[in-house]
Amino acid sequence: MRPTASRLLNILVPIKRTIDYAVKIRVNPDQKGVDLNVKHSMAVEEAVRLREKLKDAVKSIKVVTIGPPKSAETLRTALAMGADSGVHVEIPDSAPPPEPLGVAKALRAVIERQKEGVDLVILGKQAIDDDSSQTGQMLAGLLGWPQATFASKLVVDIAKKEASVTREIDGGLEELRCRLPLIVTTDLRLNEPRYASLPNIMKAKKKPIEKITPSDLGVDLTPRVETLKVAEPPKRVGGGKVENVDELIAKLKEAGITAV
Repeated sequence: MRPTASRLLNILVPIKRTIDYAVKIRVNPDQKGVDLNVKHSMAVEEAVRLREKLKDAVKSIKVVTIGPPKSAETLRTALAMGADSGVHVEIPDSAPPPEPLGVAKALRAVIERQKEGVDLVILGKQAIDDDSSQTGQMLAGLLGWPQATFASKLVVDIAKKEASVTREIDGGLEELRCRLPLIVTTDLRLNEPRYASLPNIMKAKKKPIEKITPSDLGVDLTPRVETLKVAEPPKRVGGGKVENVDELIAKLKEAGITAV
């Protein structure tokens, strides 16, 4: 899938329904995972900011997610932030979370279905639940597109059909210049996501969301790795006070700690 012929930008933003870092994580009763809350990517914010900078040069911002029915709420939040439409690749509630390679193959299929083409894919560098940091790179490999990972700044030149991406490395900052179409993964310092206003939340309810299944895309999302068990760490036990060194040594010996 090559970029659009006209000088208009079509942006695709993959997002994920995942754990909210601000809430306490609870292990599911079946010990196969954790209870989930909504969190969407900073990538939506960057796509909306590009539209604000480039105005009408950005033709469309489409968000896509892969997940159970409740993932539609994540799409609606992204639409309220400023995206135009959404794609929901729906999987059953009972289905295990897809792995990065399966997600990348599904995203490739979604991109190939876009009649007007896709010029820029912006997604988070990693999800907060599995921390894989693989999907963007795998998607670039499957499509044969250039990639710019861990972006802290993104500047797009519509006329030249290229983007300049600044990324943080151990030695400082690195700037990459890439031709479109391009895969960009975002770093924490790229932006601060906005809160959706009430009027935009109401408008988002009328924006279109296309529902499809992995079979519609010809993709098998069956994980290759089986999660056997997820358990919470042991609860911390309160400490105690001792009156002197001899009592401390005695306590250590009771705990089975001896000098080396």
